[in-house]
Amino acid sequence: MAILSKVGLEDVTAGLAGAPGFPHQEARAVSATCEGIRVHCVYVPNGREPDSEHYRYKLAWLAALAAVLEAGPESVMVCGDVNIAPADIDVFDPAAYVGHTHVTQPERAALAALQDLGLHDVVRERWPSERVFSYWDYRAGMFHQDLGMRIDLLLAGASVAARVRAAWVDRQARKGAKPSDHAPVIVDLDEAPDGDIGPVVPPPSATTKRGSVRLPQSP
Repeated sequence: MAILSKVGLEDVTAGLAGAPGFPHQEARAVSATCEGIRVHCVYVPNGREPDSEHYRYKLAWLAALAAVLEAGPESVMVCGDVNIAPADIDVFDPAAYVGHTHVTQPERAALAALQDLGLHDVVRERWPSERVFSYWDYRAGMFHQDLGMRIDLLLAGASVAARVRAAWVDRQARKGAKPSDHAPVIVDLDEAPDGDIGPVVPPPSATTKRGSVRLPQSP
């Protein structure tokens, strides 16, 4: 995890207080204050399979994150790969994800508990009904068919969310040679030099019917 800042880094903290390990602490969080905003960069555990030991680790880790945020300032941002799609609109087909992590009720409840602390999902609030994904599996041509999910989030306290002038996913960065399977989520505060670009949503290369596509990892 990393935070790069043009306005300085104060009170840098590596790790997450009270978080469990698996079995040892992992490098999953770093936080710092950047010009008055407490920024938490996180990589939430994947969970692997519902009700597995790693899945329970994921929920316990999220509970520790909630405790840290509850004790912290209101001027806050949480950004990174949270490995949870907040709602059915955030996956290409809810039926394809039945029985998999990232969409289960306990995971979504843990994410909702963070938002109940006053955090705003700034991309979804900016684009409430659009198809917006940030991750596409490398396999089975998922990216080229736009069969993805939105699991990379930026959550912000009310005072920070009110400053948002643009919020979007740079889908173009998912293209090219040896790309990441995630695309950057970009949020501009106070000014948006490139304008509020919004989600870049190409048509899928082939129309898919609900329930017709299986995930590559499905047995």
